[in-house]
Amino acid sequence: MQFATAHEPKPKLYQNEGGPALSVQNLKVSYGNFTAVKDVSFSVYGGEIFGLLGPNGAGKTSTLSAIEGLLKPAAGSILIAGYDTGEKPLYAKANIGVQLQATSFQPELTVDEILQLYAGLYGVSLSKEDRANLLSGIKLENAASKRFGQLSGGQQQRVSLTIATMHEPQLVLLDEPTTGLDPQSRRQLWQRIEAMRSESHAILLTTHSMEEAEAVCDRIAIIDHGHIIAIDAPQAIIEKHRNDPEVIRASRKGKITLEDVFIGLTGTDIRS
Repeated sequence: MQFATAHEPKPKLYQNEGGPALSVQNLKVSYGNFTAVKDVSFSVYGGEIFGLLGPNGAGKTSTLSAIEGLLKPAAGSILIAGYDTGEKPLYAKANIGVQLQATSFQPELTVDEILQLYAGLYGVSLSKEDRANLLSGIKLENAASKRFGQLSGGQQQRVSLTIATMHEPQLVLLDEPTTGLDPQSRRQLWQRIEAMRSESHAILLTTHSMEEAEAVCDRIAIIDHGHIIAIDAPQAIIEKHRNDPEVIRASRKGKITLEDVFIGLTGTDIRS
């Protein structure tokens, strides 16, 4: 598998070997007079799964949208693979792979047709053997001729994740990728995400599942009201806050969990 050019494979675009795949510094995102993200900073490195957690309306989606280039920040900087998204947006975007919660692939196309379509859009040369190997790697070797709409939700997510990473991006954004999946499909997707980490991808994951964050994330950041209120390894955050009165009050099982800490830090009110 290689990038298709007229003469030779396209060189890797990133310019920061050894540095963070994603660096967010003092990010501010506003909608008119309302500021959704306030002075947010964090970095994600290759070989790391980084979870961004927060209640509805906390600023997760606005942060992701700014990283993807869908929103222009009011202040701050975002570097992807060493490229400033404001100064060199095309280079930055070329180093991102995105998997959304809901796929939007054409349901009438076959899986093989979708692989060929997106390989062409990414400028990646995929032979029939390459495509077969990709499907074999996600245990869908017999699905090449199936229409995408005929696949189960878990199968669709596996195909979506494969397409998001077929151009070997430094940074992969996963927006609640396991929502609606059964336990078997969720575990399979976790395994694929962990395999991506072993391939040195940097992974930024948003999820409402505290179990998922604790199971797969190397570090997490909890965002609320536009601010990062905690950032560390899941177990380290639990240990730091296990004796907080609000966390103890939130505990329902005696053993303090990440969900207890999350509720203790962000409150019990339901967000719209």
